[in-house]
Amino acid sequence: MSVNQSQLACRGALLTLLRRLHFYIGLFIGPFIFVAALTGTLYVLTPQIENALYHEALRTKDTGANQSLSQQIAAARKYTGEDASIFAVRPAPQPGDTTRVQFVDPELGESESRAIFVSPSTLAIQGDLTVYGTSGVLPLRTWIDQFHRELLLGDTGRLYSELAASWLWVATLGGVVLWLTSRPKRMRKVRQTPQRKARHWHITLGAALLLGLLFFSATGLTWSQWAGVNIDKMRSALGWMTPQVNTALVAQTGHQHHDPHAEHHAMMPGMTMPQTDDSTWDNVLTAARGAGIESTKIEIRPARSADKAWTVTEIDRAWPTHVDTAAVDPTTFRVIDRTWFADFPLVAKLTRWGIDAHMGVLFGLVNQLLLATFGLGLCAMVVLGYRMWWLKRPAASASNPAQTLCGAWLALPGTWRAGVVIIALLFGYCLPVMGASLLLFITVDVVRWRKSALRLQIS
Repeated sequence: MSVNQSQLACRGALLTLLRRLHFYIGLFIGPFIFVAALTGTLYVLTPQIENALYHEALRTKDTGANQSLSQQIAAARKYTGEDASIFAVRPAPQPGDTTRVQFVDPELGESESRAIFVSPSTLAIQGDLTVYGTSGVLPLRTWIDQFHRELLLGDTGRLYSELAASWLWVATLGGVVLWLTSRPKRMRKVRQTPQRKARHWHITLGAALLLGLLFFSATGLTWSQWAGVNIDKMRSALGWMTPQVNTALVAQTGHQHHDPHAEHHAMMPGMTMPQTDDSTWDNVLTAARGAGIESTKIEIRPARSADKAWTVTEIDRAWPTHVDTAAVDPTTFRVIDRTWFADFPLVAKLTRWGIDAHMGVLFGLVNQLLLATFGLGLCAMVVLGYRMWWLKRPAASASNPAQTLCGAWLALPGTWRAGVVIIALLFGYCLPVMGASLLLFITVDVVRWRKSALRLQIS
């Protein structure tokens, strides 16, 4: 075999390998990608619905001067009982908004708290709802969010979303390579069969949504259970973690590092907070305002222990982003440390923006509509992929060993086979759910390959 023939044979085997892998991703991972895209679209489209549904809790018709924050908190305490521990307080950001006083409730799930909504002027209780995480979503979006992340199955269910995120970028880039290597060099008229139409729209959507699909995959992996740990280790090793204020009242140097996904694990079940004088909240807020915390959307958290400072954090993730934080000594009301978003390393800023864009909050309604377009487009791509498979499913192809991963891999030269194995092992280590699912792919493929090879021997 000449050099050119050998190169063409190697190229053909690689493309066959990629084509079969793309097919397996679509066939087996496609449903998970579809559910993740659909539920993610529902999540980003529901803030306005949630605001309307819980309007009585979020908004007040009461007018007049606001009472002090300590009086608002005292009203919430009177409603829940004096023994309840406060997890955080979000003062009313605008006139007509309510103040949110969040209490620890051991009966709630991880990252959930009981929020009492108080009218700032009359101290009337406007609502009593469960809120979730730093994002502060209410029950409707909490349910959608948990379905999106874990199918309401807890940590076990998180494997589904990690599976989808792990393979989405492979399917996307693999599809681009297959299109570039198989598209006709000249435009020629061909009969538009249903299969060709489905392929045309599948490819068109893939090209149009390319950057968005890669973005979804990358940001989704940072939230994942297994790959996310490896990503955090890499970011920590490279100094890319998000700075966090030092809350230790004993003198320490340097900033701690903050988990940008804190909205998903902000509070552990059964957590208790030290009891504090309600007047402390006003003084802490005044100190933080004096230190440069200017956003109207803030969250005040008391210390978890007596040797820690309180924190006042800006929570406005829209553009421009306001997430500065001040740590305040609750005894002297001295600001002991601050972090400014403007001083964050570039990667930390990109991480913050990426997460907020993924959640649909960075650019408001524009962000929501753009994410919805990408999410619905991805759903359509999955459906079109299944339609292509259904219309082009000749039974004879199952008897051809070249149509399997194993057959394509064995057709490669020895060095290429070794390279494919090394790459698979590397990605399997970095993305464990991808590695485990790839083993399942190979198991199914080996069975098919052996059966097809046996049929050929018999025939």
